[in-house]
Parts: sequence; C-alpha cells; structure tokens
Amino acid sequence: MIRVLLADDEELIRTALAALLDLEEDLSVVAQAADGEAAVTAALAHRPDVAVIDLTMPRRDGFQVATELARALPACAVVILTGQGRPAHLTRALGAGARGYLPKGAPGGALADVIRRVHAGGRYVDPALAADALTIPPCPLTPRELETLRLSGDDAPVAAIARRAHLSPGTVRNYLALAVQKLDAGSRAEALRIARDNGWL
Repeated sequence: MIRVLLADDEELIRTALAALLDLEEDLSVVAQAADGEAAVTAALAHRPDVAVIDLTMPRRDGFQVATELARALPACAVVILTGQGRPAHLTRALGAGARGYLPKGAPGGALADVIRRVHAGGRYVDPALAADALTIPPCPLTPRELETLRLSGDDAPVAAIARRAHLSPGTVRNYLALAVQKLDAGSRAEALRIARDNGWL
C-alpha cells in the first residue's frame, strides 16, 4: 500500500483528490494539510511514501515544502500539483527535490499513475511543460537581486527592504537598480511583474 499525504489550501480540491485516490486499491491517503507548515508537520508525523503538494499555499509554498521534505524525510517522494503551469516553476520544483510535477488540469487518473511512478523511484514531468521549459530564458538576476526584488513587493520602502534583507539601504538601491536594468524594465514594479510572469519569483 502506498501511503499518501495531500496538501492543498483549497478544501474542495483536497477532499476531492482524497476521495479519488482512495478508490485506488494500492493507494491510501494517510494525512491531509491545508497549508505548507501543516504539510511538513503531517509528513513528519505520518511518514508518507508520497506527498502531493500544491504549489501555492499559505505559510510555506510547494517549493519550500519540497525542500524541507527532501532534507528531513528523503524517503518521501514529492509531487507538485499546480494550477500555475509555468516552465520556470517546473525548474524550481525539480531543483527543490520534487520528483513529479503535474498540472491540475491533467486527466483524472494521471495523479494516481504519477504517485505510483515516483514511489517506484521514477520521475514525472508534464510533457508540454517540459518542452516549454527547454525554451525559456534563464533568470538573469542573482539570488540577492531576486530576493531584494521579491521584498520590494507592495511598493515597500527601501529602508524596510534593507531591514528585512539585513542589507544597507545603499546596497538595496544598487540591487534594485541592477534588477531593473537587467530586465529592461521601466521601474521596479515592472521588474517585479516581469520576474513573476517568468516564474523566477
């Protein structure tokens, strides 16, 4: 029996997936979680064979959960299930340790098949997303530039970004200016939008 954890902040989707998977003779949903923090806690408590994690959840996103489970529970294979099928997200998910990446629009039986595949040691990536991922440009920003740009959301003042990033205000201004320049943006808000649209944030 393959023991499965489901984590999705949308209760309707989570319970529907649990009901669907419980129809499979070789799958058993042993835990559910409504946010990323609860997903990690439930995984450590129940030690599932496979964790199916939504990409966008409160308290920890799918990338953070995959990273933590790869570190704390390496025997648990992670499948990212997402409504946002962006190629850059695929790259980040695999880099975080996910063994599967499946859009929510996939056929009904696909998730059970992917769970079996990753449990057997394989990998699964949606073919259309994999093809798109081969054509996207790499992110031109350094990790620090990305972090500073991420913290600049909601038009945060430079002083507040500096405090949160443990940097000087001058360094923050430099990182933001470089991000705007590298992304050929007219403003930091436009640079933030470009980075989000490309899945770099």
